Amino acid sequence: MKSTSTFLLASVLAFAPAPFHPLFAADNSLNAIADAYRVKLGESAGDLPYFVAKYHGPTPHSALIVLHGHPRDAGKTLAAALKAAQLAAKTDDRLLVAPLFPVSDAQAAHCHSPGVPPAQADDALWSCSSWIEGDLDNQGNTSSFAALDSLVGELKIKWPTVRSVTIAGFSAGAQFVQHYVGFAHPPAGVKLRYVIADPGSWLYFDSRRPQPVKNDRPADWRDCNQQGGCSFDWVENRNDLCPNVDRWKYGIEAVPAFLDQNSTSVRQRYASADITYLEGEKDTGSSPGTFYKILDKSCAAQAQGPYRLQRGIAYAAYDRRFIAPHAKRDLLIVPDCAHDVACVFPSTTGRSALFDAP
Repeated sequence: MKSTSTFLLASVLAFAPAPFHPLFAADNSLNAIADAYRVKLGESAGDLPYFVAKYHGPTPHSALIVLHGHPRDAGKTLAAALKAAQLAAKTDDRLLVAPLFPVSDAQAAHCHSPGVPPAQADDALWSCSSWIEGDLDNQGNTSSFAALDSLVGELKIKWPTVRSVTIAGFSAGAQFVQHYVGFAHPPAGVKLRYVIADPGSWLYFDSRRPQPVKNDRPADWRDCNQQGGCSFDWVENRNDLCPNVDRWKYGIEAVPAFLDQNSTSVRQRYASADITYLEGEKDTGSSPGTFYKILDKSCAAQAQGPYRLQRGIAYAAYDRRFIAPHAKRDLLIVPDCAHDVACVFPSTTGRSALFDAP
C-alpha cells in the first residue's frame, strides 16, 4: 500500500530565546525552586515524588506538568518551565509541577542529574528507561502511566480550583507523553492538553512509515526542515526486514498486557486529544548539541527518519493525514535551539506551546 501526502510545514519562527536567567544557573536544585510532595500510587505500590514551583497564587486554575528526560533532570526541566512562565507572566494562576520517576541507587549511576534527590524507602522504583514506555514499577504494582493519572488526580484534590492541566515532555519525557496520550485516564472535571517536544522516536498506529519525496522523486531527509513543506510517500514497512517496527514502543502491536488492549480506543483518544508538537530547529544532524550519540538508531526508529527534527516533521504529517485530519494541531519549530530544554521551553515559541497563548 502506498499513498502520497504533502505536508506544508507551518512552523512558527519567532524571536530567539530570551537571555538565560541567573536564578536558574547554579545547579538546577529542585529544593531551591520547589516544594516537595509525594502521591501514593496504591496500597502496595509505593509513592511518586513530585515538585511544585514555589511561585504560584493561592487559587491556581491550571497546572503545567513537565516530564524530565532520561537523565531524570527534573530540576533542569522545572527550571526551564518556571523561566518560561515568568517570561510569559503565567505564574500567578497556575501550578508548575515536575514528577520524578525514582530508580534504585544502582540505576541512578546511569541516569542521575545534579540537584535531584535519591529515592526514598517508600518510593515506587523503575529502571532508567522503563518508565518512558509506561512499564510497571520494579515490583509490578503500577505502570508509569497510572502514576501520572494519580498525580493529576492528586493535584485536583490538593488544589480544587484547577480545571485544566497541560502535560509537557522533552526528549525521553516527550516519548512518555506521546505514548501516554492514548492511555490517559484523567479525573472528572479536568481538561488535559499535551505538548510533545523533541522525542527520539514516536508511537505509530499502523505500518505506514514516511519516505520523503520531491517532485515525485525520492528526496534527501535533510530537505525536510523548517524552511518549507515536505512531501511524503507513506510506505507499508516489512516486518521481516525490521521485526520491531510495528511493536511497542514504535507501533501498536504487542502493547503490554497491563495497558488498554483495544487499539481502536487508544487511537481514538489520541485523535481527539489537544496536542501541540514542538521541535528545536537545530535538533538535526550529528553536531554536539543534538546529542546524536544517544539518539535511538534502531531500524524501527530509523524507519521514522534519521534525526529528531525530521522524525517530528514526518510524524506531524502522518498525524494530519491519517490520525486527526480535522484537528488543529500545530507543529512549532523553535529557532536556534538544538536538543536543550533550557532553550526550547523558555523561547517565545515554546511559551506559546506551553501556555496555549500568543
